[in-house]
Amino acid sequence: MNKFLRNILNFYINSSLHVAIAVVCLSAVSLLNFGIDLDFPLLVFIFLGTITSYNFVKFAGVAGFQHSSLQKNLRAIQIFSFLIFVGLIISIFYQPFEILVIAAGAGGLTLLYALPVFSESRNLRAIPGLKIYVIGMVVSIVTVIMPLYLNVNIWQQDVIIIFVQRFILVIALVLPFEIRDLKYDRAQLVTIPQRTGVSRTKNIGYCLVFFVALLEFLKQEIRPENVYSLGVMGIVTILFLRGSTIDQGEYYASVWVEAIPIFWFLLLFGMAGGM
Repeated sequence: MNKFLRNILNFYINSSLHVAIAVVCLSAVSLLNFGIDLDFPLLVFIFLGTITSYNFVKFAGVAGFQHSSLQKNLRAIQIFSFLIFVGLIISIFYQPFEILVIAAGAGGLTLLYALPVFSESRNLRAIPGLKIYVIGMVVSIVTVIMPLYLNVNIWQQDVIIIFVQRFILVIALVLPFEIRDLKYDRAQLVTIPQRTGVSRTKNIGYCLVFFVALLEFLKQEIRPENVYSLGVMGIVTILFLRGSTIDQGEYYASVWVEAIPIFWFLLLFGMAGGM
């Protein structure tokens, strides 16, 4: 790959642009699941908030500065993150109070994840085995509760099922990253691959994706486009889980696995428009 293009791609990944687009797409999927029009001001708010949160975690020193591409782009990412944060502050004034309360809850979990609030060197990420579940909870709150709160009763059965599906799916999508990071992660983190090995981690991922698919049929309202798009996305996720290795390609997880929610949204958006 051309050096200039590689630098652009590395900046795109390490500045959290890619993950922010993925989170926005998951939020949009939640709206489409209920036939709700996309709320663009809210999606912009989620986009800006995701970049700010992810980059805050990185700058707090917990997101893996061992990756050399992040070190090279650090100054540019800091400037970019400041501009995004200014945009986030502006976007706050366009959101209802209820959305800001939900965002504050997710932000609070992020702070507990990143900062040593329990002791001088201990945060949620440092608690053995907890990291992946905190990520799943924060992403589920942002991509399910936040977009649906003002539109439907979030305590209804279908919303609870989507929340559980999203939590489980995020855990499955994080597994290729945990497999990749086996060479970097400290043993004290006790990640799933550290506990069970790569092969069993993949099997766990397959079971999680299968369970997510089964939950779709417990909903009170089953929409064909939701079932089909979820099924295809699940198959793609399983294929990427199967191909995950400790020595996977540089962009295998950070580009392709991270793009699965984007693919899911595009697929569902196309199906919803055609049905």
